[in-house]
Amino acid sequence: MSCSLGQGPAQQPLRQGWLAQAGQWMQRHGAVIRAVQWVVVAVYAFLILVPAVMPLPGDTAHLWNNLTLAAQFVFWGIWWPFVLLSMVLLGRVWCGVLCPEGALTEFASKFGRGKSIPHWMRWGGWPFVAFGLTTIYGQMVSVYQYPKAVLLVLGGSTLGAMVIGFLYGREKRVWCKYLCPVNGVFSLLARLAPFHFKVNEDAWRNSYTHGEHGGKRVIPVNCAPLVPLRNMKGAAACHMCGRCSGHRDAIALTWRSPSEEVVALGDKQASGWDTALILYGLLGIAIGAFHWTASRWFVDLKQSIAGWLIDQNITWPLETNAPWFLLTHYPEQNDVFSWLDGTMIVGYIVVTGLVYGTVLLAILALSTVFVGRFELRRLHHFAQALIPLAGAGVFLGLSATTLSLLRAEHMQTDWAASVRIAILVITNAWSAWLAWRVTGRYSTRLWQRALALAGFCAALAVVDSAWWLMFWGWAH
Repeated sequence: MSCSLGQGPAQQPLRQGWLAQAGQWMQRHGAVIRAVQWVVVAVYAFLILVPAVMPLPGDTAHLWNNLTLAAQFVFWGIWWPFVLLSMVLLGRVWCGVLCPEGALTEFASKFGRGKSIPHWMRWGGWPFVAFGLTTIYGQMVSVYQYPKAVLLVLGGSTLGAMVIGFLYGREKRVWCKYLCPVNGVFSLLARLAPFHFKVNEDAWRNSYTHGEHGGKRVIPVNCAPLVPLRNMKGAAACHMCGRCSGHRDAIALTWRSPSEEVVALGDKQASGWDTALILYGLLGIAIGAFHWTASRWFVDLKQSIAGWLIDQNITWPLETNAPWFLLTHYPEQNDVFSWLDGTMIVGYIVVTGLVYGTVLLAILALSTVFVGRFELRRLHHFAQALIPLAGAGVFLGLSATTLSLLRAEHMQTDWAASVRIAILVITNAWSAWLAWRVTGRYSTRLWQRALALAGFCAALAVVDSAWWLMFWGWAH
């Protein structure tokens, strides 16, 4: 489906299905969307500010009678896991319609200095670096457990968004495009969404001479996330706010195959930083962050190092005098990290990220050779086929917090193992299907494609081993 004026032989009249009409509704009711955003901002502010000044919950506290536990469950048990899921199902609707940081940075930029965006901010590596640093720092301060850590990490990110909004751009989401710690992750997952705002290039060109809506003057659109609308392909950068729906009679909300963006556009859109975020970020650093709390290897190694330090009469790494904003320090909860703990956590996450990322990179590089020759472009394209499994892994890791909170309330979670297996089976199959489709872009020989797919399945097995260890291997 596409929007066009039907003025020339290349034009076809638009059939306004209900999905395109939904996009038009969003365009007409922008005030309603912004009102919803401010409601979310209020709820978000309440959940990160109020628990931070309240006493930590005692042994008798429950989700239904303690605001701190309730906020913890909302943020890490429901909010973040299902925001990730929404990217796959709805594209970046969260970003354009609900995200409090997006609303605040755009609001601040409306009254800010409007400076031009500096060159350093446009560096393509920020999504990977910001994701990695935020993930590691969150583990150092136990962001999933303590409200002050939530205020520091999430509140700090929000403050950064407002400052960047005030300094740069004019009614733009500069923070969201360049510096948001989850922008890269959202961009990857949105490539799997079953619909997007599609641009009809013929209709766009036609509007230069015929205008829009029967010859009326074209009204400019403020694309807050700085997407070049005329050349917009796919859903990776689009925030799905609906402001551009119907623009130049050339943009409409349209169905598409969930494999379209990865398979058809992956070779053009993929970059080395996307590959780094998939392999070393989502399938490396994130796995390490989820792993260390369950890892027997982590405990055994820490005990061995601690014993050696004591034998050498080196005791300062065992001290627990780090401030809470650097390492977890809550003596009243019997939860205090020593300098050794902090060093071990950072080291474990970084090493896990390097090992998994490098092994996966080597396997994918070999797979590209099977379909003709090694090219970085092909490697980056293959890596995008791992997006379904990578996204599922982060969802499973975050949902582990959901389940631990439910178990603390003595709720039955026996169903969890079956759900986890189902998610892994579905996303493994999805990733394998995408990889098979990608091989078809580079070879028509079945034996070459089969060898490449076999290599890709080895990469899937490596990823699956991480979740087997966490949920089954170390659990017994």
